[in-house]
Amino acid sequence: MTFQPTITNELTAELHSAQFGGEIIVVDKESQIECVCRDLAAQKIIGFDTETRPSFKAGVTNKVALLQLSTSERCYLIRLCRMKFHSALLKILSNPNIRKIGADVAGDIRSLHELRFFKERGFIDLQQIVPYWGIEEKSLRKMSAIVLGERVSKAQRLSNWAANVLTPQQQMYAATDAWVCIKIYEQLLATPPLQPLPSLEFTPPQPSAKAAKSKRVAAQAKQSRITIEVKPARDTAPKLSDKESREAAKPAKRYFKLRKKSNSTKHNSNKDE
Repeated sequence: MTFQPTITNELTAELHSAQFGGEIIVVDKESQIECVCRDLAAQKIIGFDTETRPSFKAGVTNKVALLQLSTSERCYLIRLCRMKFHSALLKILSNPNIRKIGADVAGDIRSLHELRFFKERGFIDLQQIVPYWGIEEKSLRKMSAIVLGERVSKAQRLSNWAANVLTPQQQMYAATDAWVCIKIYEQLLATPPLQPLPSLEFTPPQPSAKAAKSKRVAAQAKQSRITIEVKPARDTAPKLSDKESREAAKPAKRYFKLRKKSNSTKHNSNKDE
């Protein structure tokens, strides 16, 4: 079996819409976290996604409002806009033994880091691995259409994810986005790839050659910078007593007295002329 590399929007729109058929659990209280993480810690594979309230102003972005973590039977919609980013969740996201499958993982992790830093481990980005099966599409909607023969609806993508209550349509959309990543991944693994697979774990994007060079030059300049500390000169001359100071000043006083007299005589002479 081989997958087609691309698919048109028209053909995608004709496909049946994928929908999560399991239990959707909205998590907005810290008292729920322990039970949620106990279930997730027992999994080998979970689906991963985030949602952010859209901004319609140029240059303005909002923080992540929702973190979706899904098993095959249950999807947890964790409302980060209503509660803190709990340490127990960070342990799940940092556990290398739990494979977390998503699309555009780098963007999601970058957004989560704005809330709280963690060391991401065990992530697999579908966008990075589908080329090994000859698939050129990168959107979750089209990857699902090619691999599963089902489209993922994007009707709720621009809805308010920070609303007081998530609508049933929002809940289904968010749960499906995370869950379908598991289904795509499992179908890929069940199909021989066209190229040998490297490590499937997500690799953070590397800086461009230009950015790396600029960083290296800045580091070298910092290392070569010399800081010179200027200290006030120490007075090494011997200190004189008051009497000695007066005696030392007498020659100078006599000099200035004679000079003043000379200038006065010269001035009067010029005046007389």
